[in-house]
Amino acid sequence: MSETSERSGLQVDEHLRAFVEDELLAQVELTGEQFWSILAGLQERFAPRIATALAERDDLQGKIDAWHAEHGAGSRDDYEKLLTDLGYLAPETSSVPTIDVDRVDPEIAETPGPQLVVPSTNARFALNAANARWGSLFDAFYGTDALPQDHELAKGYDERRGAQVIEAADELLDELFPLERGSHADVTAYRPSTDGLAADTADGTVGLADPSAFAGFTTPDDDGRGHVLLVRNGLHVDLVIDPSTQVGGQHHADVSDIVLESAVTTIVDLEDSVATVDGEDKALAYRTWLGLMTGDLVAEFSKGGETVTRRVNPDREYTAPDGSALTLPGRSLMLVRTCGHHMTTNAVLTADGQETNEGVLDALVCAVAGLYDLRGLGPHTNSRAGSLYIVKPKQHGPDEVALTVELFAAIEEALGLDANTLKIGIMDEEKRTTVNLSACIGAAANRVIFVNTGFLDRTGDEIHTCFAAGPVLRKGDMKSTVWLQTYEDRNVDVALAAGFEHHAQVGKGMWAKPAAMAEMLEQKIGHPKAGANTAWVPSPTAATLHALHYLRIDVHAVQDEIAKRETADRRHLLELPLSDPGTLSEDDVRRELETNAQSILGYVVRWVGMGIGCSTVPDLDGVGLMEDRATLRISSQLIANWLEHGVVDADTVRETFARMAALVDEQNEGQDGYPPMAPDLDGSESFQAALELVFTGGTEPNGYTERPLTQWRRKAKTNA
Repeated sequence: MSETSERSGLQVDEHLRAFVEDELLAQVELTGEQFWSILAGLQERFAPRIATALAERDDLQGKIDAWHAEHGAGSRDDYEKLLTDLGYLAPETSSVPTIDVDRVDPEIAETPGPQLVVPSTNARFALNAANARWGSLFDAFYGTDALPQDHELAKGYDERRGAQVIEAADELLDELFPLERGSHADVTAYRPSTDGLAADTADGTVGLADPSAFAGFTTPDDDGRGHVLLVRNGLHVDLVIDPSTQVGGQHHADVSDIVLESAVTTIVDLEDSVATVDGEDKALAYRTWLGLMTGDLVAEFSKGGETVTRRVNPDREYTAPDGSALTLPGRSLMLVRTCGHHMTTNAVLTADGQETNEGVLDALVCAVAGLYDLRGLGPHTNSRAGSLYIVKPKQHGPDEVALTVELFAAIEEALGLDANTLKIGIMDEEKRTTVNLSACIGAAANRVIFVNTGFLDRTGDEIHTCFAAGPVLRKGDMKSTVWLQTYEDRNVDVALAAGFEHHAQVGKGMWAKPAAMAEMLEQKIGHPKAGANTAWVPSPTAATLHALHYLRIDVHAVQDEIAKRETADRRHLLELPLSDPGTLSEDDVRRELETNAQSILGYVVRWVGMGIGCSTVPDLDGVGLMEDRATLRISSQLIANWLEHGVVDADTVRETFARMAALVDEQNEGQDGYPPMAPDLDGSESFQAALELVFTGGTEPNGYTERPLTQWRRKAKTNA
């Protein structure tokens, strides 16, 4: 640990102290002495209660393990009785709490669309995400497999590919914004005005079949450059007219691009997608969030031999059809995800040298940074409604949600904010939250603006909760289980019953294959069809393509229909995902072990060895998959469970990990800063961390991965 300074009885890492006192507090009416005093008071007030909550988690899991050790899987009725008797499962009531949340931005309350998640430790990525509110459809079609590629592209601009993009865009416009007659492919010029949108064709001038889809325009300049703004399902589409560009010159109506409103919201992540293990790391992560709130965040990087400077985009200005000025946000609405209750940090220590609660520190720092936005101190506005949106992960049940609500209220009081300024997003990723989701929502009824599902973390917790019951299914087989489908359906059912429609987001999980855009276009439309008004995407390009799903599907109409169905039966959540080992061949076991071992090592070597918390990691077949701690949790828990029940043995696990380490080294050969594992497995912090995750998986609280990762990353930083 670096040097520390004493502040209000706390020992504060020098990197963090300097960030808070010199940057975070620079323009707000809060002194360093006041900040540290507030933090010390919050720690004193909430640390004991958080410790009690964590102890309750351990106690419940111990009793569940003991029951399974005696009864095996047992019957569903007996399992339900156990969880009810333990207080794990709250009584289900006929009435669902209804949320009553004020000052919610339309991006959350009204406008269905993609949601980006971006690590807070990378300013360039964060700026890309903020600016991904608008994305080029032409670029997304041209540069991905969203359109099939039947020839090798020419250097620079390939006109054959360009023609393919233009044809696909015309078909899309015909689908989403049909003309009164004919096709957009027939248009030779778009002429917007306060009289509406006129499109010139060889057969005459036509308008839109639905004139209300015309949302605005900019008057063409002397060179014919202008914009035509369309809208559908609350999302805007900008036809950029510019005949001077290569694309515009090729296009039959001088359209140089079609820009879609894409990443409506973005979560800036301080949790699963970052590797922050000390004060230096935390200061870096916080600096990004602060820069987004002040509007001053800048990233410089080299591209094509030149230095590129990136900043947040300004708002977009149009003329509305009635002639009035129309301003649309140029940036995604930013949320921030803090750490869960179980996380501690050495960036701030108590007087006796104990780590403090990281989630408490996160919430306070993020709220103070949010003052710049809430008080209008920067050039741009994030929340026009006057709220700060904090996503809180890995909460176990309604009591822990209530604890978070009390923490937020205490921060509001300390900073002089109006009650309920700090809103909460509830990650439905732990079993005790899933089975008590209605009560969890009720505990935050005046603050909650978000619930979502997440297959990976939720499955990791499912495995750990039934760890002693027997060997679990293979990871791929989990997706067809009864409990998982019930989880996905019931999350939407409960949220809609609680009044989320037109007030809050119902979210779905991440698309994990950043390069597989054709597959994403085929599959991820299932999320809005399931009633989710947002879902996670891994990149700005993916956000633009996923936006097509929300343009096609009226999510509010879908939610209206879903609200009429019967709520998914909670009892199906108690169906344990156990397998019969006798049905697995040796090849099945070997392949599953290799797949998960390679995945673990590919992620851990970047986390521990390079400090990268989220990245695209090639799988056994070389397919790049987006990996973060959620993927690590499920993989490590599965192998740990199979070890516990004799499906695999320790020697086989070690031998498999050694072989996979050599493969991962080969896949990363030539990457700057990569620390190879295979030459010295015993001396590789990354390899040893991966083994520890598996061999201690059964005893790690809730199967979380943070303790081994953090300890081995600190060792790697020290040794480096």
